[in-house]
Amino acid sequence: MLREITREELSAAGVQYGHQTKRWNPKMKSYIYGVKNKNHIIDLEKTITHLNAAQKLLEFLGSKQQKILFVGTKRSGKNAVKEAALRSGNFYINNRWLGGTLTNLKTILIRIKALWEIEEEEKKGRLSLRTKKEQIKILKEKAKLEKALGGIKQMHKLPAAIVVVDPKGDEIAVKEAKKLNIPVIAICDTNADPDMVDYVIPGNDDLQESVNLIINILVEAYAEGAQIKMNPSVLRTVVPKREPRQINRPVMSSENQTEQQTSVANENVQMTNEPVVQVAEVEKPSEPKAE
Repeated sequence: MLREITREELSAAGVQYGHQTKRWNPKMKSYIYGVKNKNHIIDLEKTITHLNAAQKLLEFLGSKQQKILFVGTKRSGKNAVKEAALRSGNFYINNRWLGGTLTNLKTILIRIKALWEIEEEEKKGRLSLRTKKEQIKILKEKAKLEKALGGIKQMHKLPAAIVVVDPKGDEIAVKEAKKLNIPVIAICDTNADPDMVDYVIPGNDDLQESVNLIINILVEAYAEGAQIKMNPSVLRTVVPKREPRQINRPVMSSENQTEQQTSVANENVQMTNEPVVQVAEVEKPSEPKAE
């Protein structure tokens, strides 16, 4: 039986917190409930409805023993996708997406084979027979391959679906899947383009608790269909209470960060007693006059 999702658990994880209104994608309007403190609030009823649809797909794929690929290269999703894949016997990518991972799988499989060969050489003790210089070079190559391909080194064919934490940040992964008609399930924050996604899950993709909860719900649906028993998730799914509650979006670490990037990266959502204004009540900005 699929897990029943409640507004309370989604709210406790901060799923409803969208981006600042100035950063929204108008295509996400139908998934937005209102505005609070100049930030969009996501409609959790829509989140539940869309999560239910994604649950059914993953339950079906699990029942057919099909494999899925979890993609989360941003900080908030790295642990969630890795844990979900390892718990369910699926695949994950939580570092940089290599172009062609799906559309040029043949080349990727060659690199995976190289990783397997190094590991086999280590296991049989043949690596120690090489010179120190050769060993260092080979181990560096192994570390590089493991970082890029470690989560998919058991993947010998295309996945039946991909689950993406941030379809905007991992746009290349989404485009490759779409090109190959692989269903895309993705958490769509208020700045995302839902047109690229087959199963839109409206929700905050920056809070680890939000991502952890959503990914956990999805992988549980897969496990239900596959009839496998998973260990409980060890990741936190409730946002610690703060006074006032403050949700910090990740700060970019680039030394060449511009003032505008810094402003966006440090965006805060402060939850005060200010009421939520529903989208229909928000006055639309006037159109700029043509010169």
